[in-house]
Amino acid sequence: MFDRHYAVWPEQVPHFLDLPKTSLYSNLTVSALRYPDHPAIIYYGSRLTYRDLDIQATALAGYLQQAGVQSGDRVLLYMQNSAQFVIGFYAILRANAVVVPVNPMNRKAELEYLIDDTEASLALCGLELLDNIAPLVGYGSLKEVICGAYSEYLSEKTTLDLPEAVQLPAHIPEQDGVTPWQDALRARYEPGPLTTGPDDLCVIPYSSGTTGNPKGCVHTHHSVMATTVYCSVWGNAQHDTVQLVSVPMFHVTGMQVCMNASIYIGGTQVVMTRWDRKTAAQLIEQEQITSWRNISTMVIDLLSDPAIDQYDLSSLAAIGGGGAAMPIAVAEKLMAKTGLEYAEGYGLSETISATHMNPYHAPKPQCLGIPIIGVDSRVVDVEGLHELGPNETGEIVLRGEQLFQGYWRRPEATEDAFVELDGERFFRTGDLGYFDDEGYFFLVDRVKRMINAAGFKVWPAEVEALLFGHPAIQEACVISSPDQRRGETTKAVIVLARGQQATAEEIIAWCQENMSAYKCPKHIEFVSELPKSPTGKVLWRALQEAEWAKA
Repeated sequence: MFDRHYAVWPEQVPHFLDLPKTSLYSNLTVSALRYPDHPAIIYYGSRLTYRDLDIQATALAGYLQQAGVQSGDRVLLYMQNSAQFVIGFYAILRANAVVVPVNPMNRKAELEYLIDDTEASLALCGLELLDNIAPLVGYGSLKEVICGAYSEYLSEKTTLDLPEAVQLPAHIPEQDGVTPWQDALRARYEPGPLTTGPDDLCVIPYSSGTTGNPKGCVHTHHSVMATTVYCSVWGNAQHDTVQLVSVPMFHVTGMQVCMNASIYIGGTQVVMTRWDRKTAAQLIEQEQITSWRNISTMVIDLLSDPAIDQYDLSSLAAIGGGGAAMPIAVAEKLMAKTGLEYAEGYGLSETISATHMNPYHAPKPQCLGIPIIGVDSRVVDVEGLHELGPNETGEIVLRGEQLFQGYWRRPEATEDAFVELDGERFFRTGDLGYFDDEGYFFLVDRVKRMINAAGFKVWPAEVEALLFGHPAIQEACVISSPDQRRGETTKAVIVLARGQQATAEEIIAWCQENMSAYKCPKHIEFVSELPKSPTGKVLWRALQEAEWAKA
């Protein structure tokens, strides 16, 4: 067991912790009993209590079961941050079903893939996303979409600037296979008993990989409960915590460290549908935010606002995040403004959020932190897979209660993702890093091929797989290209099929219709052929190096 970090371990945190042997939904039940009138969600000034959250999640669960959702069925949750996302997440669990959180940026081809892979018969979606998924009712297993307008949960007037999606009037167009959110609640179907336990499936977030298509990371109620509880205990979170939720809830950080951890402790989550630095500063001041987990680019944006000194941020007691290293200059500016050190962390979809976090009393800059409660993390040689010592760079591997069961219906990919050390099964993260003499871990690079565009992870093989859906494309190789604003961006090197014609503008427009905006190639280069090895593999690294050499 890796234990050299115990010297800097937070005093109030146990090294190991026995987890509740219940469904994750039980956390909502308990908090609703303890704090029925306490605000569970504050949405642009409007409040939803724990009592009402539990009532609405239960009613929606009843509708899901009436619509044919059975125990273990997968249900797509295709929404931006909102009160409905939280209600929908817990309604799916109350129906004894499995949540499949869907990136709101996903479009037709990506949605079709998820429907095929999960065999979901039902989806919950936001009104602004309805046009993307409503035409797919009847495709594969999908039979029904329940659609809600975020404005339905604005019960109070507000002077805050509202995102466009939140301004949409609460009118759901009549379409076959589309049920308005409020109609589903008003039906007041009573769900059957809650039968799921710690070993049943809970949520399947999709993590893009090097095999071309996203892979579903299978998590049980036990593994999801792990980071829900561990992250709460690590930060000594209490019932009076008021959490700003500005990171997307479909992603494991927003889902776990913000939404599920808040419900576990009976705290309040102040939900933002879209990031806006002015609105964030106003919410911190107005709602007396005490905790904010984010990505570092949000802090950079907030502090770069010329009007930032007009806002009182003194209620903040804890701030941290991950996704990209916090620049030291910005961390110093944050300290001067709030008196707080930025505590970074590290986790993956396969671990349903954090496995490493900086201790709040002793954080290190641009550092992943130390392994948290119950996590055994090591660094191994990439080729030989033998264990390495301090300050030696290799692949980070780990094991713990939050580790996934494997990739959904991908036994070979699951087997490849693990290595045995000291008779124990460790997950290979695909990240290169090292730990120092005190047991703090640092990220160096990625073993896997990946493009980091302004914090968004773009996997070239996935974009290539989508590009092959264009009738004019015979071959494509996706690489990174230098970008002053994003650090790096996506470029597609394309061979057109014989007799086909297409312009770069036409291909980019097609991509924007068929894939998430952050994945879309920003540059297109046409070539007559791609460089290949004697075995026929595309030499992507040669193209990559040539692209950056030009810069």
